[in-house]
Amino acid sequence: MNNRQVRSKADIAFQIANTILMILILICTLYPFWYVIVCSLSSISHVTNSVVLMWPDGIHWDAYEQVFRNDLVPVAYGNTIFITVIGTAISMVITSLSAFVLSRKELPGNRALTLFAVFTMLFNAGLVPFYLQVRDLGLLNSRWSLIWPFAVSTYNTVILRNFFKSVPDALYEASSIDGSSYIGYFFRILLPLSLPSIATITLFYAVSYWNAYFYSILFITDRELYPIQAILRQVLMSSEFNTMLYDDATQSLPSEMLKCAMIVITALPILCVYPFLQRYFVKGIMVGSLKG
Repeated sequence: MNNRQVRSKADIAFQIANTILMILILICTLYPFWYVIVCSLSSISHVTNSVVLMWPDGIHWDAYEQVFRNDLVPVAYGNTIFITVIGTAISMVITSLSAFVLSRKELPGNRALTLFAVFTMLFNAGLVPFYLQVRDLGLLNSRWSLIWPFAVSTYNTVILRNFFKSVPDALYEASSIDGSSYIGYFFRILLPLSLPSIATITLFYAVSYWNAYFYSILFITDRELYPIQAILRQVLMSSEFNTMLYDDATQSLPSEMLKCAMIVITALPILCVYPFLQRYFVKGIMVGSLKG
């Protein structure tokens, strides 16, 4: 009885300590995001006097209005949306078809093809040959340079392949008896059953395309073709935000406010998409990585 009470008290103490620790980690993780939002919505005097802490002194949209005054920001936003939507669609088509082919046991050389695909996850030619390949394909200084070279992720393909392999073969046998082909089985039966994994891989690709900035500054020289992340990088690395995006010198807003507003408008869209796919995320990634 005493041992049970001791264990119970120890469990309670552990739960309390664990809860406090998790709350502290949560605060440390979320506060930087919250600070950026508060700073972007605060007044000029609030930011200038360095009193931004937990709450803005009212809702002020001056920073956002200032950011969108520059024509380059909406254009970069459009480039990012184009790259994300088109790139994700192309990637999902290629990845799902590749995963389906690799999941079929009757495919000659299935194991060798899978090992060959996994090999590319461990070794690559390097940055310079990659750049030369993109150049030789005629993709430099175009939005397609951020889509086609990254259309397939081996990691995502393997996850989806493993999920496809976890689907019982009896479903294909039943569909083939009814006269269904591989294509019919894939689109009518397999894809609807694979919604959790499909949603997970879609989220992976969308986040990857949306956050792409390194290869944009490597492959693109025309600022009119820059995605929003490349503009954000230049903004954060520049000490003079106003002089970088605006020709006039009459801007009165602190650069910190404008930088925070840029961060918010850059991260907000993908953060809004995530909650709709989050319920599929854990199930999809666990099934796709463990089964098969």
